[in-house]
Order: sequence, then C-alpha cells, then structure tokens
Amino acid sequence: MDYDVIVVGGGAAGLMSACTAAERGKHVLLLEKMDQAGRKLRITGKGRCNLTNTNPLRDTLPHIGSSTAGATNKPGQTGGVWLRNAYGRFFAPELMEWFEQRGVELTVERGNRVYPSSGKALDIFLALIGELEQNPNVTIRKNTTVKSIETFEGQATAVILEKGERIPCRHIVLATGGLSYPTTGSTGAGYRMTQELGHAVVEPVPSLVALKCEEMIPEEMVGFQLKNVKLTVEGKDFFGEMTFVKDGLAGPIVLSASRIASRPLHRGETLTASLDLKPALSPEQLDRRLLSDIDTNGTRVFNDALRLWLPAELIPLALKQLHIEYYKRLHQITGEERRRLRDWLKGIKFTLKGTHDWNEAIVTQGGVSLAEVNPKTMESRLVKGLYIVGELLDLDADTGGYNLQIAFSTGHAAGEAI
Repeated sequence: MDYDVIVVGGGAAGLMSACTAAERGKHVLLLEKMDQAGRKLRITGKGRCNLTNTNPLRDTLPHIGSSTAGATNKPGQTGGVWLRNAYGRFFAPELMEWFEQRGVELTVERGNRVYPSSGKALDIFLALIGELEQNPNVTIRKNTTVKSIETFEGQATAVILEKGERIPCRHIVLATGGLSYPTTGSTGAGYRMTQELGHAVVEPVPSLVALKCEEMIPEEMVGFQLKNVKLTVEGKDFFGEMTFVKDGLAGPIVLSASRIASRPLHRGETLTASLDLKPALSPEQLDRRLLSDIDTNGTRVFNDALRLWLPAELIPLALKQLHIEYYKRLHQITGEERRRLRDWLKGIKFTLKGTHDWNEAIVTQGGVSLAEVNPKTMESRLVKGLYIVGELLDLDADTGGYNLQIAFSTGHAAGEAI
C-alpha cells in the first residue's frame, strides 16, 4: 500500500500528527517501536495527564524556552516566540474542544491546569488511538523500529527499518521523543537520525528533574515537604512547594528551577540555591518577630525554641549550620546570633552539583535546532518532506501542561501541513 505520510513514534505529538493528517483524508502509517503506543502519555502527570493550561497565549509564552541561538530575536525566550504561529492555529481551546468532541470530559484545576475529569491519563490516550483505529486510512505497526530516513536530492523518500525493510513515502513525521523516561521508548534515536541528515542538535540534558546537593541531607528531613517557600537559583525566584530527598532537593519549585540549572550543572558547574522559609516577611519584619519571640520565651533553650520558627524536621540542619550552642537560653542570644538566625531563615544555602538521571526527568531540554525547522509547518528546512515534532525539538517548558501542549500543537501543525 502507498502511504501519504509515515509517522515515526506513537507519543502525544506523533498521535496528534497522525490524527490530523488522517482526518484530512491522508493515508497514514504509524510506526511504534514499543508493543504499545503512548506509554509516556499514559503515565504523565502521575497517571492523571495535565494535558494543557488555560492561561492566555501572552501568559503561556514566557513559560517556554529553547537553547537554540538565533531562532528569534529574544534569546532565552525563543521557544514561546517560535511557537506563536502553531499556537495561533491550535492552542488550548482547540485542544480541549478536540478531546471533548471525542467524549473526554475535562476539568480545570489549580493553576489553570487541565486534566481529564476521570483523573485517568488513559482516557486521553484512548481518544487519540481510538481516532486512528476507526479510520480506514490509518495503519498502525507496533514493535517496529526505524533505523534511518532515506533522502534523495534533499527530499525524504523512505524510512529504513532496523531489519532492513524499506517503506517509501515523501512525507515523514519524526516524533520519536527525547531521552526522558527511557523505559517508555524514548532512547534519543531521533537525534541520531536528524544529525545524519545534517541537522544541528543541541545537547540534550534532563529537565523538570530533582537536583543533587553537596550538603548531606539529615535523615529526619528526607521526604519532608515544605509549603509556601521561595527557592532562588541563578537569580530567579520560584515560589511554592518542595521536598527533601536523600541526595538533594525535589518537588514542584525544584523541578521548575531545574530548567535553568540543568545545563550548567551538566557542564560541570556548581550553583548555589537559596531557600527562603519566610518569603512573606522582609528581613526587617522577621527580625522584629525574632526579637519579640526571644523576649517572650527568654528562658527556653535554643534547640527547643527553634520550634517557634521551624518544623521539627529542619531543626537538625539549623543546629548544624547556625553554630549556636544547643542549650543556650534565648535571653542569652546575642544580636549577631539573632541576625545569623534571621539570615539563615531567609536564605538556607545549598550547593547544587548535578541532577537526577533520565529515568526521573519529566522532559528533555535541548534537541533539534529550531533555526532549521519551519515554525508554521514543522517541516525541516534541510530535508523537504521531513517534519520534526514534539520533544525531539529544542523546546521545553515549565510544569503545568505546557509541555504536552507543545507536543499536541507541533504535531497538529505537521499533520495539517501535510
């Protein structure tokens, strides 16, 4: 059978590419290397699938970044600007309508995050795969690994399978994903294939991932969650919740901070993270509170009185780092020691030395250079008929549904263009 388009990879971007092309009457072959498509999609959001965010476009774009130099005029914000055209045609409202028309009820939760009302990521996958399985123009082949893309005179001509089979086609969508969660099939093969065709690939690093520290995390702190705190990394502030793990820091604000920390850490740099336990208080306000508490509780010993300002789990760390005598009574605390306590509460320092590995990274930072891909169609500027979508591109975003929206929008743009 002759195919109008071959989609390589059955994740969010690949499935949406296949659905969009098939809806427009194209004969589609979807090739999936695993025994089931959509493995990563089915576990995303801890199995709940935060598929998008209802923030307006102007508020969404700053959440998206890219490492590609020269993709736009705004380094550091290239991702959002580059996606403006694709988002203008298929953004959160269109995506939500797409799923709702196929019987998936959606719910908007805190932070404008959109989930299936059932709380099951499986429902998102089933809507996509169901759309393909009921379309007679679609063929799905599982357990099928693509080795390379064949070209002739700058035009894609075929995919070559691992076992040597050649399948001709002049429209090929590469949706092989990045390197995060490799057990779901994301092995980075797409980077190799695009590099073989002349594309520049920004080195992939783990993103939205826990960060390792040089400091020993006391056993009492492991697993403990802090709420309403501020973490500052590389001059940028992150507000919300975080958790201590055996070798460092994790939780929502740490994952967000990893987007700016991961690349320098993987270059071998060390960074400092500053944790503010009292972000609602200025240093002067906190100092006045400490003075008041010390006056009121002057006979209490220091290690016991720390419960006035800290959860019990953090007291061992405070005692270790503040160097104030355990059994010193509060009325004996000097002005210098009080200021030391204040500064510590407003800025506990952690030395970052690395990230957790790909098995825990939610997304990949880095990928195929945006300068070499048409942002309207996702077609390669180097190989006619080759489309590059999803996590394979040098795009990544904060948590909150932004990364899946990238996958769906770029996939839709490619399917629509074909």
